[in-house]
Amino acid sequence: MTMESFSRALCDALDANPKLDKEGIAKLKITLCKEHGIKKIPTDIEVLLNSPSDIMHKFRKRLQTKPNRSLSGVAPLALMTSPAKCPHGKCTICPGGIDSPWGDMPQSYTGAEPATMRGVRANFDPYIQVFNRLEQYLVTGHIADKVDVIVMGGTFPARSKEYQDDFITNIFKAMNDFSDLFFPNEELDFEKFKDFFELPGDVGGEERTKRIHKKVLELKGNSTLDVEKKRNETAVIRCIGLTIETKPDWGFLDEGNFMLNQGCTRVELGIQSVYDSPLKLINRGHTVADNKKSIQILKDLGFKLNFHMMLGLPSINKEQDIEGIRSLFTDSSFRPDMIKIYPCMVMPGTGLEEQFKRGEFIPITTETAADIISTVMGDIPTYCRLMRVQRDIPTYRTTAGVSKTNLRQDVDKLMNEKGIVSRDIRARESGRKETTEKPDVKLIVTEYDASGGKEFFISFEDVANDVLYGFCRLRFPSMQLREEFTPSTAIIRELHVYGSAVGIGTDDSSSSQHKGYGKQLLAKAENIAKENSYDKMLVISGVGVRAYYRKFGYVLEGPYMSKLI
Repeated sequence: MTMESFSRALCDALDANPKLDKEGIAKLKITLCKEHGIKKIPTDIEVLLNSPSDIMHKFRKRLQTKPNRSLSGVAPLALMTSPAKCPHGKCTICPGGIDSPWGDMPQSYTGAEPATMRGVRANFDPYIQVFNRLEQYLVTGHIADKVDVIVMGGTFPARSKEYQDDFITNIFKAMNDFSDLFFPNEELDFEKFKDFFELPGDVGGEERTKRIHKKVLELKGNSTLDVEKKRNETAVIRCIGLTIETKPDWGFLDEGNFMLNQGCTRVELGIQSVYDSPLKLINRGHTVADNKKSIQILKDLGFKLNFHMMLGLPSINKEQDIEGIRSLFTDSSFRPDMIKIYPCMVMPGTGLEEQFKRGEFIPITTETAADIISTVMGDIPTYCRLMRVQRDIPTYRTTAGVSKTNLRQDVDKLMNEKGIVSRDIRARESGRKETTEKPDVKLIVTEYDASGGKEFFISFEDVANDVLYGFCRLRFPSMQLREEFTPSTAIIRELHVYGSAVGIGTDDSSSSQHKGYGKQLLAKAENIAKENSYDKMLVISGVGVRAYYRKFGYVLEGPYMSKLI
């Protein structure tokens, strides 16, 4: 029995059993293998790759692997920049960088993280990285036409402007070229896709990788950022969000304006601490005052902010860490939209490792880190999303510190023991949190002060079951930093509807993405602004979402979508 005939037989059985879950599908594959004398049970990926196009499209969702990847409605695309030195020197906690124990690596990475390994294989070429990642999404059954790009590898605004523009231009160009090549008439040409990437085949083979990279680089060519951003507005694969990592001292007005031009919509801001002492001790290169200044500027420009916070830094004890996390939400100078909490790890080749060996630094333990995080989970407001609680660094690359890569499981266990329930965005989002009851969805508005301005978190929620279906972040800025802003201008910093990713222009009855929630959230934000005597609305929109806002009367003004209300 050939793989193609096996795939067809499996999909025929799935067609006859529409309610069969993943466990049932696994048992069905075993039965088919026994019936046809197949010794090795094919993976879901092998089934998809050996399926005719009509079957692949029909059963993609039921066979897709790692469904969490697109639960939030978008496909994340993490891209790694090339190794480079930081202008201020090196933080004592930072692994990676030039001449690290693992060779030249991007700042703060070891080479063992999945995104770093993909970057190394692609020689850190953004064009190749995008092609490779989009290939992986398609072969695992995921729709990747709404892409959330994350530029990783250190403080991106500290790189030369030429490097930054070239990197971002090639991200957009890769999405556009991939769209044109494999989605003629906006439908996936699965046979052309399989032929180009030599699938099915030895996906890990070095020779195949060289051949694929050669073909990809022949497509690369030259272009400009403005040209590729314009192309992406109507491409099949669109950039709905672009995230850039930076330190607060490289996150002021000049850097903010440059990021806006690049199409950036979210900033990962490495504030690391709310205390000056550890920032100085680890040679971070910025102060708490810099943190607050950067936060205010970036919010007033419209960016979404994801704070990076580190537990167990030098000079900080457990109680200070707990109070520090809580102050992020009680002190209006902070109040992040998202947060990543990392325990401080002792890494080879770092200044902190030298202090550790001399007995001058005692790293935080797994137990203490889990205790701190579980304690503060109930303090995270409903407008904030906890993105992760640990770096994506395998513990075999560390010298000392947290000894588990699944810290989140320890946190969840302690939360249950303490009776603490998290109500952050991630814990409540539709698609991740399921309910068997028919949802009673209501429009909720939460108002709070932040960085001198006024924030409105507007959300569609099933209050009884605590499920979040979508939200909008509206801000009345504290100051006008660009010509697009008048004293009566409000800005929408985020509009997001949850549910597993569905194609642009298509429908999925099980997803909340196309139930009109976005339109209603936008209208509510405009009404709140008008009620408060604001007569102009700006939206910081991903390049690939501009067409959506045009449907509601918005026009492009500088980097924003703009409308008089």
